[in-house]
Amino acid sequence: QVQLVESGGGLVQAGGSLRLSCAASGRTFSSYAMGWFRQAPGAGREFVAAISWSGSSTYYADFVKGRFTISRDNAKNTMYLQMNDLKPEDTAVYYCGRTTGSYSDYWGYESWGQGTQVTVSS
Repeated sequence: QVQLVESGGGLVQAGGSLRLSCAASGRTFSSYAMGWFRQAPGAGREFVAAISWSGSSTYYADFVKGRFTISRDNAKNTMYLQMNDLKPEDTAVYYCGRTTGSYSDYWGYESWGQGTQVTVSS
């Protein structure tokens, strides 16, 4: 069972940037596609971005295209989410996960981290 640990969240003003990291334990990190979801208070967990096992393919929710960039470093067992031009509506707990199914389908993810809080002030 893989363990995932998110970090890099915090409080930032609108228009600012943050870089989230997702560190994975074990030797199978490079074998799986990975993704980021987020959950705002009172809302469900929604897809943000995903990346194929090799990093050659990336997928984004429409509301982050052009602002967020997902990447991974398989040598470091780490995935990243660079978030630029942050908006108050990006405020949420951000989770990383490992998927064996569709990139944007929550039910395809078999492992999750504990989440990291991102708060964007206006």
